Amino acid sequence: MARMGHDSVRAAMIYQHRTAEADKGIVDAMNCKIEKAKIRN
Repeated sequence: MARMGHDSVRAAMIYQHRTAEADKGIVDAMNCKIEKAKIRN
């Protein structure tokens, strides 16, 4: 709730799945960069 700025649990629950999807996208991108860095070294 705090990260997204929602002031009610209901609002937070509506958008929670979108946040999880965005988090997974960030993690996937970071993993890709790490794997590429490993190959270079």
